[in-house]
Amino acid sequence: MGGGAGMSLGEERQAALVEAARAAVRHAYAPYSDYSVGAALLFEDGAVITGCNIENASYGLSLCAETVAVAKALGEGRRGGLVAVAVTGPADRGGGAPITPCGRCRQVLNEIAQLGGTDPLVLCVGSDRIDRVRLSALLPRAFGPANLA
Repeated sequence: MGGGAGMSLGEERQAALVEAARAAVRHAYAPYSDYSVGAALLFEDGAVITGCNIENASYGLSLCAETVAVAKALGEGRRGGLVAVAVTGPADRGGGAPITPCGRCRQVLNEIAQLGGTDPLVLCVGSDRIDRVRLSALLPRAFGPANLA
């Protein structure tokens, strides 16, 4: 997959994307895990779509922040164009280390990325550092829409 506009994510855009993810955390519904997560997706046209985790008393029905954001994007008619993703969680958990999307979310992100042929930059945000990694490094040899063609 190509890198697209994600190759030129400047510091200002990165900071704005991280702030959008941090703002999304405030809307999380996490009464069971007390682990609030926010995600922000940046698209080629500059649009930013956010999501937060939404837990359910039937734990298996809970939704991760990245999945919520991708569902919102697809529900708005977006089919590709994903440049970058920022994911952040609680600064007081896990020693404040950067968090990465879970396996399910990596696959969900891969779906929308493959629709546009991009390999988005994933910003894994911690309390004092941000790890920058391509989705293809988080989910090598991914299965996606192209496999079904």
